[in-house]
Amino acid sequence: MNSSVIQEIQKGSREAFKQLYDEYFEYAFRIANAVIRNETYAADAVQETFIRVYQHVHLFDISKPFKPWFYRILINECKRILIRSSKVIPIDYTWEDQKSLSKQDTYRFEQFSDLYQAIQSLKEHQRIPIILKYLHDLTDKEIAEVLDTNINTIKSRLFKARNHLKEVLEYLEKKEGSV
Repeated sequence: MNSSVIQEIQKGSREAFKQLYDEYFEYAFRIANAVIRNETYAADAVQETFIRVYQHVHLFDISKPFKPWFYRILINECKRILIRSSKVIPIDYTWEDQKSLSKQDTYRFEQFSDLYQAIQSLKEHQRIPIILKYLHDLTDKEIAEVLDTNINTIKSRLFKARNHLKEVLEYLEKKEGSV
């Protein structure tokens, strides 16, 4: 999102905000759905995110990248909804349950279903950085900004998450090999 569009939004342009919405909605919904794992709650999180962005865009520092600021609001809203709903998320959730994915993503997820099931078994504080890094191509620094966490903490969480994923995948490989 270029800074001129953000500046137009800061001036109150509805057309510019619609452009932002059109550009970010699908991507935001996929992140919210991956974090919350419930389409209804994910849609609520995205709607609340856009409301908060609209209400607080005047606070955004135009000299900084917009994407991390936007996704920080989204992740915070996802966390708020998870806390508010006190929803227990089953571990047996699979990425094939995602109805909102493109055909290309669905193929990719089916191709690596063990990996995505392993990702879903991670604790939330490890799962979110993994999703942001490897599915949405954010840098460690951007993830730290989005989650309002020290970059070294993010690196540690990613390291531990990758080790956990390696253990789970090795276990599944041995299990499938012995069948």
